[in-house]
This record gives sequence, structure tokens and C-alpha cells, in this order.
Amino acid sequence: MGATPSLPFAAAAQVPVLMDQFERDVLRRYTPCTFADRADVVHALAETHVELVLIHPFRDGNGRLARVLSSLMALQAGLPLLDFSLMAGTGKTAYIAAIHAGLDKHYAPMERLFGKVIEQSRSAS
Repeated sequence: MGATPSLPFAAAAQVPVLMDQFERDVLRRYTPCTFADRADVVHALAETHVELVLIHPFRDGNGRLARVLSSLMALQAGLPLLDFSLMAGTGKTAYIAAIHAGLDKHYAPMERLFGKVIEQSRSAS
């Protein structure tokens, strides 16, 4: 397997401004995550996850923090605790590609991943 492509990280000085924008433009729109339509839940999870990962200014820990937020949102939506194993190992390449797509506000690849994560999580619970 080839090297994982790197992601751009926010400059530390920009994090407060970016987090304010994230709260105003994303969190307020999608939390609490109580949408009745599954597609709306999947989109909320995908967009929130991507946007938080892109702000987080550290090379390690971005995904963990975003997965915690996604798990909380999924529980708010009445879903089981999410199993993110599809985004690890060989699935990490697709995960990183979905984050890259989010740089252009293209969330469909992450939506597809979250759809699979939800299905796997439902079958495991």
C-alpha cells in the first residue's frame, strides 16, 4: 500500500476564528442532530466530520476528535454507537480521499463512508 496523502492543517493562529465559523455555520445547523430523514443525518455527520478535521491543527488526533463528535451526533439521531473500523486499515485511503474532497465542500464521498459505517454499526448492535 502506498503512502497516505497528507492533509493541509489550519495554522494555529487561525484556529479560534475557524472554530467560531465552524460553530456558527456547521454546529448550529446540525446539532442537536435530530433529523428524521436518514440522508439528512448522513449529510450532517459527513459535513461536520470533514470540517472539524480540516480545522484541527495537529497531525495526530484529528480523526479521533471528529469521531467522538460524530458518535455523539449519531446517538442524538437515535443511531447506535458508530463502528468506524471501515475507516481504518485499508479503508483509510478512502477516508483520506473523502477528507480531500471536503476541501471543495464535496461531501458525497464522506456521506458514502458514513452510510456504510451506520449500516455496519446497526448490524453489530
